[in-house]
Amino acid sequence: MPISNPLPANKGQPSQRILVVDDDRAVVRLMRSYLEQAGYNVLVAEDGNAALSLIRCERPDLVLLDLMLPGRDGWEITRLMRLDPLLSTIPVIMLTARVDDIDKINGLELGADDYVTKPYNPREVVARVHARLRPRQGLMPATTHKVLRAGKLEMDVNSHEVRVEEQAMSLTATEFELLRALMEQAGYVLTRQELIRRALGSDYLGMERTLDSHIRNLRRKLSSAQPDAEFIANVYGVGYRLEGKGYK
Repeated sequence: MPISNPLPANKGQPSQRILVVDDDRAVVRLMRSYLEQAGYNVLVAEDGNAALSLIRCERPDLVLLDLMLPGRDGWEITRLMRLDPLLSTIPVIMLTARVDDIDKINGLELGADDYVTKPYNPREVVARVHARLRPRQGLMPATTHKVLRAGKLEMDVNSHEVRVEEQAMSLTATEFELLRALMEQAGYVLTRQELIRRALGSDYLGMERTLDSHIRNLRRKLSSAQPDAEFIANVYGVGYRLEGKGYK
């Protein structure tokens, strides 16, 4: 299928692999065309069991995941990915015809990084894939080892590791980037828009409504190591602040 005005390819970057999971073959063909013209390698699966097998064997760089699937549904796949340390950091963008806020919240609380409702513009989906993978493309020189610390928190940016008093945390890619942005500005209030821009880029400035779900998940994980500590303060009407002083 010819595509007019496709998004530019990722020149100069290693070709990344996107898994498209949908039981609608027309949707799969369309998204595959747009993603390949944008420079990505594309894997496909049409049911939940095949998708989970591919994720475990191939470990794609990102998963575009329909919710309503034969076999395992998208919620179950996301839940199992987030429980597996080898898969927990793979970004998941949910694609679904379900538009109820409760469905979006459930998906985000399970660990999805983003949520796009059908019908959607394939160019928008590709733009979200670009934005989601940008922090994972190693923009810092390999010789720069970056460690952030704020109170009891320590983040090794290069190895994608977070610890609370030596206890390792398993964070999704979105949670990691949000925490990184907060730690880089520890002690300062970031508005929701500024936090999104610093963590994910300007392409995601429309996700303010889902930000609270990601922060809630992040708080829950951090508090599992220190139940009495409040790492992320909600500054009413403004945004969020990480307590403590961060440094590199």
